[in-house]
Amino acid sequence: MTYERFEDLPVWKKAMDLAEKVYTLTEGGQFKRKYSLRDQIAHAVLSVSNNVAEGFERGTTPELLAFLYIAWGSAGEVRSMLCFFERLPVFRDLKSQISNLKSLAEGVSRQLRGWADSLQNSEIKGQRYLTEKERTKYQNQKEQAEFEKLLQSYTKGKRE
Repeated sequence: MTYERFEDLPVWKKAMDLAEKVYTLTEGGQFKRKYSLRDQIAHAVLSVSNNVAEGFERGTTPELLAFLYIAWGSAGEVRSMLCFFERLPVFRDLKSQISNLKSLAEGVSRQLRGWADSLQNSEIKGQRYLTEKERTKYQNQKEQAEFEKLLQSYTKGKRE
């Protein structure tokens, strides 16, 4: 599927959900005097969605990849901070919420890694370079590969 806007990207949406939930968690009383912790995780969690957006808007695959890796690193930072929160007695009552946030952050990390891996092997240079001629060529290659796959499935079925 091709996305026209970063706001439509599933990983960006999940990263925004994560940011919203982290912000909600850190508004609570246990964080009132923990300004540095609250600020650090706030910056890290927003870095995830912001870097996905910026990389997408850059228009080239190498730049998108670079920003996806930065976002992936920020998601790791969020998870690390959540692990730290779990260790502190002051956040004992938030253990379940923190665990849920860690799971959400892990899901975002997996999506980022999967997307980055798929882009590593892509022949597409990026939207900035995708002329109508290149789009047509890419679409033809994709259709040809699907057709060959279909032929293989028919051939396989006749042999059995």
